[in-house]
Amino acid sequence: MELLDGKLVSAKIKEDIAAEALDFFNKNGRKPHLVAILVGNDGGSETYVASKMRNCEKVNFQSSLVRYDDHVSEEEVLQKIREINADETVDGLIVQLPLPKHIDPEKVTETIDYRKDVDGFHPINLGRMMRNLPCFIPATPYGIMLMLEYYQIETSGKHAVVVGRSNIVGSPMSILLARNSQPGNCTVTLTHSRTKNLPEFIKQADIIVAAIGKKNFVTADMVKDGAIIIDVGINREQSSETKSGYKLFGDVDFENVASKSSWISPVPGGVGLMTIVGLLKNTLKSAKKEIY
Repeated sequence: MELLDGKLVSAKIKEDIAAEALDFFNKNGRKPHLVAILVGNDGGSETYVASKMRNCEKVNFQSSLVRYDDHVSEEEVLQKIREINADETVDGLIVQLPLPKHIDPEKVTETIDYRKDVDGFHPINLGRMMRNLPCFIPATPYGIMLMLEYYQIETSGKHAVVVGRSNIVGSPMSILLARNSQPGNCTVTLTHSRTKNLPEFIKQADIIVAAIGKKNFVTADMVKDGAIIIDVGINREQSSETKSGYKLFGDVDFENVASKSSWISPVPGGVGLMTIVGLLKNTLKSAKKEIY
């Protein structure tokens, strides 16, 4: 068993991003600039956004945070997005999810200029990804592909089973793994909570991408020997063992599955760290006008 070490890979890639960002500053007189909009006081969202801001500082980016309380109107948020779209000093814009129920996340996503959509959720970016055209790839799938590339994992001709069909992870992962690229060229089965006999599909997989949002869902009896396992799950449980007061678990029963795998990503320390890297790389691409 080999570890897909997100800590190691993200640190190496962030070194490269920082060097490119410094070069951008020397040529343009400003840093790549990421703006985050945070609505409300959700604990998980606070943690994610704070991490993104810290990472921007580490790689020579400028970052800005726009805060609203839970009662802000949808129109006020949309108007702020329009203002940021028009601001030439801003390269990337993210709106942290989840949003309060009175704010439509689809409206928010479609209001963001696709050229600043560094989360990769805009329909134009998703459509371009489908056609293998230049685009911002959703940050988590992008990070996963960067990890596979770093470890030079051979994916061509492999059978990949993606567990979970969200627009954020599962669906784009199925597209990226099937594309004519390296990593890629997989035969992909996209499964979800309504798939009948789901364990039987998982057992056939050379590559498993677990993104269904259920703690320890993938168990050892579902995994064939030598499988490559990418655990996207982040399931929080209260814990007195940690300073934060909670403990993270993946969608894969790591303790019992690891010995059967050839490669496996841990939680924490795996895909979550690569998501930040995907976001930073997208922001740098935006600053350099690589997507237009």
